[in-house]
Amino acid sequence: MSSINQSSISEFLLLGLSRQPQQQQLLFLLFLIMYLATVLGNLLIILAISTDSRLHTPMYFFLSNLSFVDVCFTSTTVPKVLSIYILGSQTISFSGCLTQLYFLCVSADMDNFLLAVMAYDRFVAICHPLQYMAKMTYPLCTLLVVGSWLVANLNCLLHTLLIGRLSFCGNNIIPHFFCDMTPLLKLSCSDTHLNELMIHTEGAVIMVTPFVCILISYMYITYAVFRVSSPRGGWKAFSTCGSHLAVVCLFYGTIISLYFNPSSSHSAGRDMAAAMMFTVVTPMLNPFIYSLRNRDMKGALRKVLTMRFPSKW
Repeated sequence: MSSINQSSISEFLLLGLSRQPQQQQLLFLLFLIMYLATVLGNLLIILAISTDSRLHTPMYFFLSNLSFVDVCFTSTTVPKVLSIYILGSQTISFSGCLTQLYFLCVSADMDNFLLAVMAYDRFVAICHPLQYMAKMTYPLCTLLVVGSWLVANLNCLLHTLLIGRLSFCGNNIIPHFFCDMTPLLKLSCSDTHLNELMIHTEGAVIMVTPFVCILISYMYITYAVFRVSSPRGGWKAFSTCGSHLAVVCLFYGTIISLYFNPSSSHSAGRDMAAAMMFTVVTPMLNPFIYSLRNRDMKGALRKVLTMRFPSKW
């Protein structure tokens, strides 16, 4: 019996969030505003950090990388959603779907890794303050970021190639506004056991390990804070972690809601809302969380916004 390869389906149909014209207009405006806010907010964070010498520290180096990844994260999904509402075409090619899946996976992995690296940075700053500059050197920080990019790309390349080897010969409707791994596996008419095995083993290790590192870092941080004789000093030390903790809760909260709940508790509306929080809302909120709770960042952003460029005339 001849096998059918993926060429039998050359494109997929993204159902999006709504097919009602009035709701589509509202969603288009909502996505556009959130996308512009995400790009502008994160680019301002990067510009503020790069132009203010006071922010040339490991913590802000990692934050600037996180902002860059968040711009990539939301740019992977939102422009396609906007084009669907503008052009009215819900189709995405097979290669376009795999490309979107790959970059979405890389962005999610990088967010995961960077949050773990930032937790380690806070651990060293609070638990070993006198050794902070000696431990968190520029070569080490660069190595942590470059290593994260390397592992994220290799991991996502593996899963994308495994998806690419599958056959899609029946239904091509994806009940989502972007190409995600789970819907694609459900649409395949091939044996997906290898894909599922890699997701539940290698993929789980990639996602869970940074989260465990974050938990361990904050266990040590909490222990160090309680050992401080002055409650005010302990609270001041812990308050430097507030922004990072808020982003961690937002990021992992949406991931757990989307991917780690029992299948019986899933619904199309709930999964769509969680996916929107994960891919659109969280990258938009990160700049606000870090800037509103950080005096140095506020000052740097104020300088950027009031910067005057010399006239050529």
